[in-house]
Amino acid sequence: MIKSLYLIGKITISFFNSLGNLIRFSTICISHCFRPPIYISSIFKQMVEIGFYSLPVVGLTAIFSGMVLALQSHTGFSRFNAESAVANVVVLSITRELGPVLAGLMVAGRVGASMAAEIGTMRVTEQIDALSTLSTNPYKYLIVPRIIAGVTVLPILVIIADIIGVFGGYIVGIFKLDFNPNVYISNTIDFVEPLDVISGLVKASVFGLIITLMGCYHGFHSKGGAQGVGISTTNAVVSASILILTANYIITEIFFSI
Repeated sequence: MIKSLYLIGKITISFFNSLGNLIRFSTICISHCFRPPIYISSIFKQMVEIGFYSLPVVGLTAIFSGMVLALQSHTGFSRFNAESAVANVVVLSITRELGPVLAGLMVAGRVGASMAAEIGTMRVTEQIDALSTLSTNPYKYLIVPRIIAGVTVLPILVIIADIIGVFGGYIVGIFKLDFNPNVYISNTIDFVEPLDVISGLVKASVFGLIITLMGCYHGFHSKGGAQGVGISTTNAVVSASILILTANYIITEIFFSI
């Protein structure tokens, strides 16, 4: 009994200790985003790394998701003679949910792991300590450019993912399910509302913040050599993915609960 209570207490203390460290780290990083100096060249470099190099995986994920969604929707709606609703379901699902969530998860797997590995390697090889010795703030130099780039670039990626995903549904609808092209496009345009797209872009910005914070946080607190860097990389991807799904529900509740 005592051992069980000890274990529960140890886990609880460890959880709140990690949560406090994360909140403190996030507060420091976000506050530095609004104070000079800002390393503009580093921000553009991270924009290319996060945004441009993530386009292939995000695009492939979006187009096949849109295609599968069109097929599955048609299979379900055909039982109720409501095949005309396929275009509506595809555009709503892509803009509200699948576009931002899938883009966020793909970027978390590619970029979050990369950030954690890079910063973690700098931590275990004492390069971050060397930056402090040279009077360079490591938060400003390493983390702030990544956060600004992530929050800025993710909405752009999501817009592209939305377009590609809807186009994937269009391809299946026209060439596989024999829909009229003009009717399909008309249903898509008429049914989507600005709030659907705006909610997805808000999610994308939040997901960008989550991905960069988790990647930088776990990398910044790496320890134990190469094995510690590997653990930090895994933790960064897992924690970012869980927080993305959690934040997705919360934002959806805020936008569409009424």
